[in-house]
Amino acid sequence: MRNLIVLILSLIPILTHAQEWEDRQVFEGSASSVTLRVISSTDTSFFAPILQSFITRNPTLSVEYFVTSTADLNRHVRRKPDEFDVVISSAMDLQLKLANDGYAREISVSNIPDWAQWRSSLFAFTTEPAAIVINSNAFKDIATPQTRQDLIRALRDRPEVFHNRVGTYDVRQSGLGYLFATQDARASETYWRLTEVMGSLDARLYCCSSAMIDDLISGEIAVAYNVLGSYAEARQKDEGNLTIILPSDFPTTMMRTALVSAQSKNASAAENFIKHLLALQTTGAELPLPRLDVSNDTTGRSNIALEPALMTYLDELKRRNFLKEWESAIIQGP
Repeated sequence: MRNLIVLILSLIPILTHAQEWEDRQVFEGSASSVTLRVISSTDTSFFAPILQSFITRNPTLSVEYFVTSTADLNRHVRRKPDEFDVVISSAMDLQLKLANDGYAREISVSNIPDWAQWRSSLFAFTTEPAAIVINSNAFKDIATPQTRQDLIRALRDRPEVFHNRVGTYDVRQSGLGYLFATQDARASETYWRLTEVMGSLDARLYCCSSAMIDDLISGEIAVAYNVLGSYAEARQKDEGNLTIILPSDFPTTMMRTALVSAQSKNASAAENFIKHLLALQTTGAELPLPRLDVSNDTTGRSNIALEPALMTYLDELKRRNFLKEWESAIIQGP
């Protein structure tokens, strides 16, 4: 019995470690001798074609691909920066701070706009909008909202339809959700009015876009606010009850970014991976993730800018004040 207890106790760290990841998969090259470790907030299904194309061109490499939330990813990299070679996240602000704090390796990359990189250490490779996604069945007799103000009116006019059936990010837990929320708040006071209305309807709070879309499809919720457009489009192909709305009042568009860890154990291979990732933008290959919209420039573009101002709301005091105001608006129950 004592040996059994010892065995169980010895397994606890292994089980705990295994439960940290939303997904973990290994993509093996045909003659692999080196394993590149990539930590990412992007679901494996979206990244698998990119990983397969990389190891096809680099058969001596394998890729171990870890998926976790944007906030957990940031904590993992800061705690153990030598465990991962490449870091990929949709939370631009957290990525920029990682690079600013010395966690990114400077590399030489060509053919990428200046606005899509920062100090040759952080690189954007997709352009993806935040979308309002609705279950069309709940809007059969309601005009499809085209702006946030339209959505406010629809929710206010029919509380019996939308009570406990609106979803959005829990920005206390989601790095991407926090980024979208702070950018929306900077753009317009409409964000706070919408948040208060969602709160009055007992909005459901989510970790991620995938979970919101699952509940939209099942009918558990009727509206999801600030869902990743690429994730919604991927599910819309198979689900006829999803309608994706890119609000016309002000767009919120993020760029997914990648960096090479400053303490990468396979820096050369990691650098090649980044270059491969960026090179795919110029090929005709069909990819699950949208490409970087290189037609955008720094004048009047809608992308969240990759610049130091992005880190403003990561300041501890500003973050605490923002979350206090957000909680007051979204959590209105007893």
